[in-house]
Amino acid sequence: MLNKISKIITELRKQKGWSQTDLAVESNVSREIIGKYERGDATPSIDFAKRIADALGVSLDYLVGEGINAHFDKKTLQRIQDIEKLDDDTKEKVYFLIDNVIQNAKAKKAFNS
Repeated sequence: MLNKISKIITELRKQKGWSQTDLAVESNVSREIIGKYERGDATPSIDFAKRIADALGVSLDYLVGEGINAHFDKKTLQRIQDIEKLDDDTKEKVYFLIDNVIQNAKAKKAFNS
């Protein structure tokens, strides 16, 4: 698990174009500790992992690469939660739209192959 976390932290940080110092500032975790996590020399505590996940805009599940939500960033999870709060009729309309967009994307991909 340690190696997985180190790779995920490094990858997400680089995707944001951040240095280790940038991540340290955003997460309120020292740059030295960020370096240890990225090298796999240490495992973040729950508190530090949460700070890093928040700074990177992902869930703890995503950061550690485990759990049902591991493949979703926070923005996607928030959208799912917001959809779940809608009334049933509105939810059905949203799902209908999503299904159509997905179907069109699959058809386009199949056509281009």
